[in-house]
Amino acid sequence: MWRSVDKCGRSKGVIILHIEFFLEEPSAEFALKAILPKIISDNISRYFYVFRGKQDLLGNLFTHLKGYRHRMLDDQRIMVLIDEDRQDCLELKAVLEKIAHEAGLVTKSSATSQSNFQVVNRIVIEELEAWFFGDPNAVRKAFPRVSKTFEHQAKYRNPDAITGGTHEALERLLKRHYRSGLTKTAVAQKIASYMEPSRNRSRSFQVFVEGLQACVGEDGLRNQDSFSPTT
Repeated sequence: MWRSVDKCGRSKGVIILHIEFFLEEPSAEFALKAILPKIISDNISRYFYVFRGKQDLLGNLFTHLKGYRHRMLDDQRIMVLIDEDRQDCLELKAVLEKIAHEAGLVTKSSATSQSNFQVVNRIVIEELEAWFFGDPNAVRKAFPRVSKTFEHQAKYRNPDAITGGTHEALERLLKRHYRSGLTKTAVAQKIASYMEPSRNRSRSFQVFVEGLQACVGEDGLRNQDSFSPTT
């Protein structure tokens, strides 16, 4: 059990689980900080390790994970989130799995039961912005001048199959209506604040939510009836 306290040291309630997220860039942290409270209970504590890009994460992940080998608690989980970036998804997943195994940790994919894994590896296909395209209503609420029907265009219909990079696609969409200078973190935070997890059409987002649900269990969900992502 973890116990949350306020600045004066007074107990704020029992934390039933702790999740540590390993992320490749700050925009992912900004997005998750807006999204997670809509999915998991306040009793789930979380911490974010933010790397300086994909290669920094891959190059240093083993060093970080091996430190958990002898101190991982039963009510603690690690989620690794990384962009596909047009890399072979299966090969990238295999790399993440291998790093975790060599560090002495059990991944969800290799666990023999639903209760004994420590690490969940998740890949965003192909970039974080695919999750934003998966919820066009959130994009419009964040940026009202964007077309009311942009998601019906062929190039946007499948959020995980947008060609030429989802970051570039979102940047082009916003530049049509807004001045340049919007930072990636600002865009992520703004759109994510309007996202509704249950309506997101991005399959990679749905798989992320499924992994999160596996970590926290039904008791750890914000609303057990609201998080069955649509296909």
